[in-house]
Order: sequence, then structure tokens, then C-alpha cells
Amino acid sequence: MQNALITGTGLYTPPHAISNEELVASFNEYIRRWNASHADAIAKGEVEARAESSVEFIEKASGIKQRYVVDKEGILDPERMCPRIAPRANEELSLMAEMAVAAARQALAAAGKTAADIDGVICAASNMPRAYPALSIEVQNALGIAGWGFDMNVACSSATFGIEQAANAVKNGSARAVLMINPEICSAHLEWRDRDCHFIFGDVCTAVVIESPASATVKGWEILGTKLATVFSNNIRNNAGFLNRAEDKTGDLRDKLFVQEGRKVFKEVCPMVAEHIASHLGSLDLQPSSVKRFWLHQANLSMNQLIARRLLERDASVEEAPVILDQYANTSSAGSIIAFHLHGNLAAGEIGVISSFGAGYSVGSVVLKKQG
Repeated sequence: MQNALITGTGLYTPPHAISNEELVASFNEYIRRWNASHADAIAKGEVEARAESSVEFIEKASGIKQRYVVDKEGILDPERMCPRIAPRANEELSLMAEMAVAAARQALAAAGKTAADIDGVICAASNMPRAYPALSIEVQNALGIAGWGFDMNVACSSATFGIEQAANAVKNGSARAVLMINPEICSAHLEWRDRDCHFIFGDVCTAVVIESPASATVKGWEILGTKLATVFSNNIRNNAGFLNRAEDKTGDLRDKLFVQEGRKVFKEVCPMVAEHIASHLGSLDLQPSSVKRFWLHQANLSMNQLIARRLLERDASVEEAPVILDQYANTSSAGSIIAFHLHGNLAAGEIGVISSFGAGYSVGSVVLKKQG
């Protein structure tokens, strides 16, 4: 069975950025209005006054300093607090497909590939714009790729899971090359009115080309191995789905957006990820100390620091575990790929690990060796 390579990556960044200062100003204005409108109930002890946010709180809790979004005005409007996205006709390219096409073209160019060289498209992301037709097939059509496409969702781990599926297709000979895309409009599933999470997410799209050594025309990264694992947990959840309209639920609909038990996630996921990566490396006769770079999922700075510390038994440098969430925030499945795209400059023969983790729980790792 032949091996598989990553030969190109792409990154689409939305045109709008929201700083922590802007976000806090908008959020606190919303809180002041909410507290004022519930003043009588607060005075009677029927409800609690809601707390304001701060730049210091956000940066201490997450390490995030800003985020890119597809719409800024709607998010910062205290009366709306969510992006404003204009509907598109069925005949128009959807917004997520538009983002994916932009990232895909970068990845194809980096790999020296055209649409004719690609046999499959995998869209791996935490949310899809609709049930069907599949977003991957829409992107396939927009790029003029023959072959097949399918969508898959393992939340924040979708990219590493997608890489394994693409690599398997290449290894078994069913595809010469596969385009794997990660369009994420996380701003649309975030509750911007919740102090505990209003700062977490941003929007972006990444793309990766995975192909056989026989078809490669550029030096890439050899995929030495992939490893995936899932363990069920309700600690990160989003209950939005097609059955919602049939449930006749009234009242609080908070669970139809992103919800997490942050402290439990930190305590349970960090050791799970460190053990997963160490075990994966061990199966390849490698040690964490031999890894030049860890491209970790960009969810929370403290999580990444703890995972790297468990693996290396010391604090990792920014070169060993690069951070991009300070500028991009948590971009779900795309985070580890952004880090890889921006900090993939390894020397020939050096080892790196892409790892993602999140809802499920899910964790995936991809061990790479830079070609000479």
C-alpha cells in the first residue's frame, strides 16, 4: 500500500476583525440594557444581575485578543448580538462554499495541482449550512472537480479526521489526490450574550491537499501515521438540528447554540490529548522530544500549554507549539490547520504533529515528516 503526502494548504481569512475592546464595549452595553430592563426583578431577588465582561477576563481565560468574522456589525449591535448574513438564492454559491473555494485555490496552487488532478473533496467542519446537497459537492462543482465529495462532522476534530479519510483514499488507490476543506462560521453558533463564552470563536476556512507520492510535484509532508479516538461526553454540546421544529419546545432555547462546561473540559480533555499523542508517537517508535513542532487545536492557550508540558515534561517554546488563537480565536476544526499553514516551515526530515480535540469528546493526531 502506498503512502500519502500533504503537499498544499490554504487559508481564507474574513475581512472583518473584532478586538477584545470592541467586543467588551458591545457586550457590556447589552448587559447594562438587560439589567435596566430587569431592574424590578433584580431588586426583588427574582433574578440575578448579569456581570459585565472585560478585556482582562477574556485574555486571562483564553489568550484570545481578537477574532475574524464574516460580519462585524450584527455581532457588535447590542440589540442583535449575532452576525447578519444575507440569504442567497439556490443558484448562487453559498457563503461557506465561497470561503472554501478561496482556501482551496490556495492549497491547489501550493501543491501545484489543478482541478483535473483531484479525485475527491471532503468537507470536514463543525457546522454545515444545510442538510443537503452536501457542501463538499457544491465546492467540487464550483472548482470543476470530477469524482466524489462528502461532508463529515466531528466538531473541532473534523480536520484531523478528514485528513485520515483522505489519506486512506490515497493509500488504497481510490484517489490520486483529495482536497480536504474546513469552512467554519463559528460566529453563527456562538451565544454572544453569554459572558462565559462570548469571546471564544472566530470565522475562517482552511484547505489541505493530500496526494500520493507518485503524483506529487512539490516537496511536502509525508504522513507517517494518523490516530483517532472518541469518548462520549455532554460537556461540549450544540442541540441545533432538524428535529427542533418538531419538539414544540418553548422558553429557553440556549442549548441550540454552543454550550460547554469549561472547567470539566479542561480537566478531562488535556490528559486525554497528551496521552493520545504520546501513544501515537510511541506506536511509530518516536518520542515527544523528537517532535520539532506541535500544531495543536487552537481552543485555549492554557490547554495547549498544559498538553505540551505533559508531552515534553517542560514548557514548550512558541516555535515548538505555535499559537495563532490570539489573532484568530477558536476556529473549531480549522485551528490546528491554521497553525500548520502559518508555521509549517520544517527542515527536511523533521517531525511534526497536527492534533485536534473537542466535542465528542474527540481527538485526532497526524504525524508528519518533512520531505527533503
